[in-house]
Amino acid sequence: MLPNLDLDFNDGIQFDFELEEQPSRTFNIDFRNKRINGQIDGLDAVMQSVELIMMVERYKWLIYSWRYGVELQNLIGKDPGFVIAEVERRVTEALMQDDRIERVYNFEYEINGSELYFTINVDSIFGRFTYESKEVKFE
Repeated sequence: MLPNLDLDFNDGIQFDFELEEQPSRTFNIDFRNKRINGQIDGLDAVMQSVELIMMVERYKWLIYSWRYGVELQNLIGKDPGFVIAEVERRVTEALMQDDRIERVYNFEYEINGSELYFTINVDSIFGRFTYESKEVKFE
């Protein structure tokens, strides 16, 4: 039998460090011309981060942490209703890994043949923006 200990790990412990918020400054990726074009910060950096997260299939590439990217590839061939429900859950889970993102909401869907497109609103610590997806194939 294990003893029943009521421990408060913050009780009486003094930490000799402070958590610092990391800057969001990063390189500006020009996706159209496939170039790095200076640096960006704030809302632009978060918008670029969302674009990059949505471009990476989670668990597929060893170079990325398992917390990075979104799982959409295994939705191919599934029922459109299931795909819509899963896209909302998976996209929200993927984007909330970025600590600058506070909320992902207002999913709007458009089905065009076997492709699903969606639009979402994202609230970040720097402001709000709308993201429009690339296609998600479900057949």
